[in-house]
Amino acid sequence: MSLVRVHNFSVSLDGFATGEGQTLEAPFGHAGSRLMEWAIGTRTFRAMGLHGEGPGSSGVDDAFAAAWGPGIGVEIMGRNKFGPHRGPWEDEEWKGWWGGNPVFHTPVVVLTHHPRPVLEMDGGTTFHFVDAKPASALEQARDLAGGLDVRIGGGAITVRQFLEADLIDHLHVVVVPIVLGRGERLWDGLEGLEGRFGIEATPSPSGVVHLVLTRRGSR
Repeated sequence: MSLVRVHNFSVSLDGFATGEGQTLEAPFGHAGSRLMEWAIGTRTFRAMGLHGEGPGSSGVDDAFAAAWGPGIGVEIMGRNKFGPHRGPWEDEEWKGWWGGNPVFHTPVVVLTHHPRPVLEMDGGTTFHFVDAKPASALEQARDLAGGLDVRIGGGAITVRQFLEADLIDHLHVVVVPIVLGRGERLWDGLEGLEGRFGIEATPSPSGVVHLVLTRRGSR
């Protein structure tokens, strides 16, 4: 059975994965870019063409960032990782924050209460908009994954729902040394979660700590 993985998921010291007030111009709300500064300068993120110029840095942060892609056949994301809109789609011309050639290069299942037609993009990314609970969404994603692993991309509510349903095998969380105070928290309602996983912590010179939680008994 393929694994269900989360990578490069940043949270503040007080557990927020995004700030308050998400908009088109501010995908992480009042947090700005602070949650992702550890990754922005890495070789992996520079290669995606999303942040800055030049080859980018190697080292601890890049080693973790680079694990995001290998072995992944599909991503599942919440609607608000696709875009800031709520409610019925006012404009189906909106194609996400990543431009015409998104970084995923796989099918992507977008969880929404307002399904819309499949959206095919350059580079092999195809967005499938579905209204489904975690277990059903995972079943649909595995049908699209070609036997490869499934990545849960976020945001906080989506990752938390899959953790609540005990569907995640590998969870990479990056603890960033900032305090946000408000926004969307990851850990609410997950008391005792650590009992399901083996946990390793790796500090980085950038100031973040990489936590890797691996389901006990998974390969």
